[in-house]
Amino acid sequence: MHIGSGSIDYNYSMRGHQLDVVTTEKDLGVLICSNLKVAEHCYEAYCKANRMLGLLKWTVKYRNPDTMVRLYKSIIRPYLESSSPAWSPHYRKDKLLLERVQHRFTLLFDDLKLLEYQERLVKLKLWTLEERRNRADLIELFKMVKGISTVPLQTFFKLADGSCTRGHRWKLQM
Repeated sequence: MHIGSGSIDYNYSMRGHQLDVVTTEKDLGVLICSNLKVAEHCYEAYCKANRMLGLLKWTVKYRNPDTMVRLYKSIIRPYLESSSPAWSPHYRKDKLLLERVQHRFTLLFDDLKLLEYQERLVKLKLWTLEERRNRADLIELFKMVKGISTVPLQTFFKLADGSCTRGHRWKLQM
């Protein structure tokens, strides 16, 4: 795989065998593209989660919200969140694509269909997927600050200089 648009398309070989040039490669369940964008991984996660939601929709006839939310959280949502710190989407189109699965899930309940998406989430006690990704990032940052994480805080941040921190000393700079 040649990473970036300015890389030289050199042909590599190993022990006399020419290596194939690929544009995407899956590593630890994350689809990595040569342009380092996550759109293809988001689409693959969307397709898998959507298929599982369809399976859930057609196999479960009695749709008790508590049971369905538990099934959603244990069967479908892991497809949308697995390794998300490594591939968290940046573009709005990718975020909306992933959110579409949860949106479709909330429409499975007849008594919630007339409500707005945010209201359905509140009734089902769910967060948006973006809120969950942000929360996971903040938890990892907290672990880095407290020294619990294996990644030291100095890898990505430094403590800000200056005394204007509004009552605490944990103002961070990238």
